[in-house]
Amino acid sequence: MTLREFFQLLSDNHLYVLFYFLIIPFAAWLAGVLSKNEGHLSPWRYLYSGLIYLVCVPGIFAVALDVYLFLFEKRSIFDTDIYTQILPIVSMVATLLIIRKNVDFDYIPGFDKLSGLITMISATLAIMWFVDRTHIVVFSYLRFEVVILIFIALLVLIRFGWSRIFAGGD
Repeated sequence: MTLREFFQLLSDNHLYVLFYFLIIPFAAWLAGVLSKNEGHLSPWRYLYSGLIYLVCVPGIFAVALDVYLFLFEKRSIFDTDIYTQILPIVSMVATLLIIRKNVDFDYIPGFDKLSGLITMISATLAIMWFVDRTHIVVFSYLRFEVVILIFIALLVLIRFGWSRIFAGGD
């Protein structure tokens, strides 16, 4: 099964996708009502962590896919699938806003890992876009492993710079 076939399967069975991306913000809202300002305590923060991962991983993937399709594939915005490209992003934003009202993200276990994932995807897309736009073609005797090491070094450098820019005042 290809990724295109998988997205077609999701589009054909859109009620499951719709249910999934509507139940998570509802569960976050319900947890906020039931926790009564105790979201920073142990059982609630792990529930929030699970909800955040359930909605952010598809949401981040949808954002990266949209950026790829619009920048590299030159796809028209009119060809955008609402259920697989817009709904995950809307659900992610809504869930994060609901959870943010109930608990500070510093108390959520693993939330910093998601920001690292976003940084790495953004850096990868930025490097790919730069190489695509400048039409740099290198004919050299470098081995493919060396090119991969250079790419990884660029990602580590970007990640280090990002963490230095947005590091707390510790």
